[in-house]
Amino acid sequence: MAAAGSCGQPWCGQEIEKLEYLDKWCRDLKILYLQNNLIPKIENVGKLKKLEYLNVALNNIERIENLEGCEELRKLDLTANFIGELSSVETLKYNIHLKELFLVGNPCTDFEGYRQFVVATLHQLKYLDSKEIERSERIQALQSYPEVKQKIREQEQAYLLKRAKEKEEAQRRMRERKDRKEKQMEAELGLDSPDSLQYKENHQTEGEREQQMWRTAEDDEEDRRFWEEPTPYTPESRLETHRYIEEKRKAKDNIRGSKKREKPLPKLVTAEGKVLNINMPKLHFSLKDDEENNQFILDLAVYRHLDTSLLDIDVQPTYIRVLVKGKTFQLVLPEEVKPDSSSAKRSQTTGHLVVSMPKVKEIILAKQKLSTSVKPSNSNTTQKSTRSKQVEKLEVDPSKYSFPDVTKIIPEKEQIGQGPIKLQPEKIKETMKSNVDSENNEEVPPLI
Repeated sequence: MAAAGSCGQPWCGQEIEKLEYLDKWCRDLKILYLQNNLIPKIENVGKLKKLEYLNVALNNIERIENLEGCEELRKLDLTANFIGELSSVETLKYNIHLKELFLVGNPCTDFEGYRQFVVATLHQLKYLDSKEIERSERIQALQSYPEVKQKIREQEQAYLLKRAKEKEEAQRRMRERKDRKEKQMEAELGLDSPDSLQYKENHQTEGEREQQMWRTAEDDEEDRRFWEEPTPYTPESRLETHRYIEEKRKAKDNIRGSKKREKPLPKLVTAEGKVLNINMPKLHFSLKDDEENNQFILDLAVYRHLDTSLLDIDVQPTYIRVLVKGKTFQLVLPEEVKPDSSSAKRSQTTGHLVVSMPKVKEIILAKQKLSTSVKPSNSNTTQKSTRSKQVEKLEVDPSKYSFPDVTKIIPEKEQIGQGPIKLQPEKIKETMKSNVDSENNEEVPPLI
């Protein structure tokens, strides 16, 4: 299956070998970039009615075809392909909006009369290989068109014969390479014969080294032969080179995968059942004995920006195991803990993993001694508290102490008057009497 490109998103250099589903899934494309792939044929683009620019440079295309349905096509780039059938340009007559055509780097550009033939065939073209087509050039091309067309036909026939030989040569090289590969596989199977297997059991390390050295030498020899052998630049050689590189890449990936699979898993528990301390992620950690809260606190310095989903915590009564991105951290605990009551959290500042694990023993020995020494002080405090609760009352003998009668400080007088504004008559009389008894003394200044 092949991929397609869209405006703003080219699918170039993706090793596409065939165009598929473009006419079904991408009918509204206007620009299509497909350069630097392995496309051998233009196909499945005839229904792209809105396509304006098609770039299929650096592919394995040998003729121009299947573009009649691209009614809005204005620019076509076929640079550095293998177009030898120059007469296939005539299929572009129906693309009346085509203004630019690029054929530079194709075998047909070496033909005598190449430019005159294209200019005379496609009247709607404005530019050919980035060069503007002048009116005088078109007139001359049309005048010599019959002769140029005959020359182009002859050169095409010669090129097609040459291509047939190149295809036969490519098939021969592929058969030779296939035979060498089969012999190599037979040799490898010979190394895996019963005798060699018995020898491997006795001398496994030495046999593996020799086999690895032999395979490396064979691969180096094959690489040297492949890259140094002169081959013509053809669609078959491009495809062969791509498949050879892809095969080597897959072989290397298989070797790496086998090495990863052969890597022994770390021992977490010995055969006797003893749990081991392991720190595969090589992280700093600290285990604190919190006596006040009767628990152990593990501070594991995991990476600050590590996603918490990549951490897997398993607390057991005698040990704790943490998987950090698949790498095991395991620590044996000094005392038995309660896995169900344990809790884990991440620090918001450092990102460290903090695991709190309560101990199974409720009372620690150090706290028992402290409680026995403090017992007398507790009894004293209880006595004080009971005393404070008893309210002490003072007894006072009223015969020994005399207190003034507060109620008799102000004498009671009868209020004469009908309201608060009228003065009492007795007080007015007393003041008048006092004024009568007083004598006038001229030396005394009058009162103001």
